[in-house]
Amino acid sequence: MASPEMNLRELLRWSWRQLTSMRTALILLLLLALAAIPGSVIPQENIDAFKVSQWRQDHPKLTPIYDKLGLFSVFDSAWFAAIYLLLVLSLVGCILPRTRVYWRGFRAAPPQAPRNLTRLPDSTTYTTDESVEEVLERARTVLKKRRFRLAAGDGSVSAERGYLREAGNLLFHISVLVVMAGFAIGALFGYQGGVIVVKDKGFSNNLTQYDDFVPGSLMDAEDMEPFSFGVDEFDINWLMSGPRKGMAQKFVAHLNYRETPDGEEKQYDLKVNHPLSIGGTDLFLIGHGYAPSITVRDGNGDVAYSGPVIFLPEEMATFTSFGVLKAPDARPKQIGLEGLLYPTYANVDGNPVSLFGDDRNPRLSMLAYVGNLGMDSGEPQSVYVLDKDRMTELKKKDGSMFRVDLFPGETKKLPDGAGSVTFDGIQPWVRIQISKTPGKEVALGGVILALLGLLGSLFIRPRRVWVRARREDEETVVEVAALDRSGGGEVGTELAGIVASLRGADAREENT
Repeated sequence: MASPEMNLRELLRWSWRQLTSMRTALILLLLLALAAIPGSVIPQENIDAFKVSQWRQDHPKLTPIYDKLGLFSVFDSAWFAAIYLLLVLSLVGCILPRTRVYWRGFRAAPPQAPRNLTRLPDSTTYTTDESVEEVLERARTVLKKRRFRLAAGDGSVSAERGYLREAGNLLFHISVLVVMAGFAIGALFGYQGGVIVVKDKGFSNNLTQYDDFVPGSLMDAEDMEPFSFGVDEFDINWLMSGPRKGMAQKFVAHLNYRETPDGEEKQYDLKVNHPLSIGGTDLFLIGHGYAPSITVRDGNGDVAYSGPVIFLPEEMATFTSFGVLKAPDARPKQIGLEGLLYPTYANVDGNPVSLFGDDRNPRLSMLAYVGNLGMDSGEPQSVYVLDKDRMTELKKKDGSMFRVDLFPGETKKLPDGAGSVTFDGIQPWVRIQISKTPGKEVALGGVILALLGLLGSLFIRPRRVWVRARREDEETVVEVAALDRSGGGEVGTELAGIVASLRGADAREENT
């Protein structure tokens, strides 16, 4: 009876054989591809935290489930990392044994000619007056020109080529590891963040100025390039006719930037899919919206807030946007506003709507609250969420709903002497993703290796050829056979060419 130690050893060996089988590697590769789908469909924290926040608000029932499964940060989740590491182990376990087998086969001489060459599907026989030695010497010359590796036998020549086909297969598998290593380097040593920059405002590349920031596990903040940039202008082309009327195109953010604090100021037109590269960091244009400039005066008549407020689009077709304003310095009570911005306002059947995404007739419509904003509690707050637990909504004297409805240049007083709100104007903002991925060159190299390996495995034909000669009845009988080991066909054509070259001397004699 086998001991428990033996059973455990056999179980471990069986598990390792299953993990390192090609079938398991393919299954894990498929699982990795399937696991990446949620990361492409569901908003990700490390790509666009604002979309994640909006998704959470729109799907309150699904949010707890997605949080438990880590679907808002798929590529950082434990289950995705487990599939990733298992695939690496499986590929390494597949590659190492196959490399040893390939190396032995690469160094081995071509196999000796079979006893009955004429039994092979592609074979032929002819006779000549030349000696056996002359036939075999010509065979070696002809096959060498065709890049075959040769081995001499007793009255025969063995030849083989196409050894690099298996090298192509191995190179393809190694390339997968190289690509995965490139992504791993980027995830460990790189970073990715996002920032919203209003027109005529700027940004400096330090941690405090990011709206959201996801560093790699081994990322060092001192390695961040000390660049800065500002947005001079943001251009959008709005289609005014045709079937796509109302849609936007040609998004261009005109940037001024410095690679170092004391460096020369440069200009760049940042477009979609045309990033700005500064050192090893790339800047991508990924979104835009509006930031109305608002001035809030408190009950004492003092300015409690003045400046642009970021509004996030809720409807991409019309750019109806939601925003929150917090005035913690207002006295005697703090003031909070939340509501909508209609870029091209219209009243349709008594309902406010935006007819167009362009800011042709902007209008603010917000609810007002007074009380304690809760910003002194020490707990972090989202700038896009108004904590109304300790706030009171302002009402009209008759108790009906009070709204701050303003066009640019208008001012509205708040009830109960709480203050006033002025809509000063509107500015565009752009959302820029800033990322540093140090392993992208490694990943690109892996992709190139994969293409080379794939081309090698597709177009290299491993073939064997044997030539045997013997004397019979004062003639030399020559047998030639070829074998295609890849099943690619066309070996008959090559066999005919080899035989024609071998019989070249006979053909010249017959012509003379």
